[in-house]
Amino acid sequence: MRKILFRNLTRGPLTEQAPSVDDKAMAELAAALERASRRRLGRSLSIRALDAGSCNGCELEMHALSNAFYDLERFGLHFVASPRHADVLMVTGPVTKNMREALERVWTATPDPKWVIAIGDCAVDGGLFAPSPKIVGGVSAVIPVDLHIRGCPPSPLELLKGLVALLETTSPARK
Repeated sequence: MRKILFRNLTRGPLTEQAPSVDDKAMAELAAALERASRRRLGRSLSIRALDAGSCNGCELEMHALSNAFYDLERFGLHFVASPRHADVLMVTGPVTKNMREALERVWTATPDPKWVIAIGDCAVDGGLFAPSPKIVGGVSAVIPVDLHIRGCPPSPLELLKGLVALLETTSPARK
């Protein structure tokens, strides 16, 4: 027992290495995101996350945007609890029959201008869950989508790049 305890005390932590991202590239991305947000809205961007029936893989990557490494707040972006305060809806997972009405209500409650991002393969087209009779399909089967970000799951850096592309190139979807 002592041997195991001593070995565990002397060994370093068993955590993953931080993602290798060029600090200069992150700074440029931050500046581009801040400029685009201020130009399009005149203020910072508010994001509402919505799980329409996912496995939580995409949510983990989305929540990583708020950790100390990616620090979404430094980009002038933040997650909000209410769709009434949101500019962007980030929807994950295939839309289940049980979540269809909730997704429609959240979309309706979000004030204009609003953007919708479908995050992950499941949100794009239902993914591997598409054949299930309990799945309506991807997010675009229920509400208009401005940007699809593929991946299973997409990385936080891909999500940030998608936000920049969304703000620089698209107009919000309309019902």
